[in-house]
Amino acid sequence: MTKLLHIDSSILGGNSVSRQLTAQIVASWRAGHPGTEVSYLDLAVDTPSHLSAESLGFRMPADAALSDAQKRENAVSEAFVTQFLAADVIVVGAPLYNFAIPSQLKAWIDRIAQVGRTFKYTDKGPVGLATGKTVIVASARGGVYSTSEAATAMEHQESYLKVVFGFFGITDVRFVRAEGLAMGEAAKAAALAAAQIEIVTHTQAPAANQEKAAIAA
Repeated sequence: MTKLLHIDSSILGGNSVSRQLTAQIVASWRAGHPGTEVSYLDLAVDTPSHLSAESLGFRMPADAALSDAQKRENAVSEAFVTQFLAADVIVVGAPLYNFAIPSQLKAWIDRIAQVGRTFKYTDKGPVGLATGKTVIVASARGGVYSTSEAATAMEHQESYLKVVFGFFGITDVRFVRAEGLAMGEAAKAAALAAAQIEIVTHTQAPAANQEKAAIAA
């Protein structure tokens, strides 16, 4: 049975486009992959604290004495990394906040970036340990950052997520992008329409895609 982890990080609740897109991505994936088991994580509600001296405890040697605070923080980190490693597919809602991802999402990434769990260092450099997974990112942006070199240099959302998941050993990272959302109703409608096509492309099994293409033709 395929296990899918559905993650939202937007603080906008029902007004969030990234939440709308992740829900549609999960529904489309389940339609194309019956029997998928879904778990849900709302980082705007269950936000891990940012890294501190206490929450770095998981990086200490196994035989090191941990304080009570470190043990509590260890338990939080362990829960997040175990949930992540158990998933075959991870759907991530990632709005663009001030040219980067929400701090809530960054805090989660900091918890799962663990030596010996999601990556390791060797004499030839780092090696990702979370291989064989698919990540689908719902990318929501008020402006347009994909059509010029200058604009692309300003965004640290999609670029960062591709790098960090790649560092964990995940080579199958897909993006469902809706940008220009704050540039008028026509631009928003066009962005959402384009995102719907990407959702089908990135979630449906090949046979289902061929059938939809035949119907459209």
